[in-house]
Amino acid sequence: MRLAAGLVSLALLVPAGGWAQSASEVERCFQNPGACANGGAGGAAGRGAPAPAPPPAPVAARPAPAPDYATVLNSPDPDRRKLQESLRTLDKYSGPIDGNLQSEATVKAIGDWQKGRNTPATGKLTPQEAAQLNAEAARAPIRRLESPPPQTAAPVPLQPPQPSNADMLKALQAKLAERRKAAEPKANAAAQALVRDLKAYVVADGKGVAGDQFAAFAKWYADNKAAGRTVGEIAPVIDDYGDAKAGAATTTEVKFETKQGGTSFGQCLVFAWIEASPRKNPQAFTCDDVASVEKWKTDQALKSAWR
Repeated sequence: MRLAAGLVSLALLVPAGGWAQSASEVERCFQNPGACANGGAGGAAGRGAPAPAPPPAPVAARPAPAPDYATVLNSPDPDRRKLQESLRTLDKYSGPIDGNLQSEATVKAIGDWQKGRNTPATGKLTPQEAAQLNAEAARAPIRRLESPPPQTAAPVPLQPPQPSNADMLKALQAKLAERRKAAEPKANAAAQALVRDLKAYVVADGKGVAGDQFAAFAKWYADNKAAGRTVGEIAPVIDDYGDAKAGAATTTEVKFETKQGGTSFGQCLVFAWIEASPRKNPQAFTCDDVASVEKWKTDQALKSAWR
């Protein structure tokens, strides 16, 4: 009877919401009232569950850092050369080992190596890629050059005997004769036209195109006339003939027979000109002034067909 009365008294102390508790919980609270008062199941139900904590704010994603290419590009020269050697070991590079990682051949080789690894073919290396490249080359097998199979030496063909110096000189003379024979008609015509003008000048006693074109000849004629000498035979000998930058060029050595009383004198002049009407770049020299004649030929860029 005392247990029942206690239960009734406890029931009067429990709030209305507590009637939903099970008998076992009521008995537990009766036997240990402190457990219920300090946050037991009944107390928690009476106070209500605490509000859930708010979720943490999302953290903003940081952009990925740009690849570091400068470290490798600015690395010491031996390190850059080693990278080129590694590319060569892997059959990616065949250029010079000069440490220039920005040359066209080196950039292409790096890009080809990157393609083989299915990575972006930038043609430049990060420090990590440089280490991987050298490591891959270090693992590559050493290639051995196989000796070619021995071959039977082919018989050496017999060389024709080399011509002697005398034979070479004869061949050169024959070639020169052919060139001169082809040029001879035009060269002779130019020389004969000059002789006609020289004779006409002498007959006209110092008047005519020969003196107008060849000032040195006009002076020569005047000097001989002043010395009392007359001009007799005039005989030309072609000195040279060929193509020049301004046309066909002729140099002719002309021998003059001059007389003074009963004495004859032989004199010689070299006439040089470019064929035209009137003649171009005409000059006259004494026959012993070889240097001036050759300089005239050089200035005209004469390609001889006569010598």
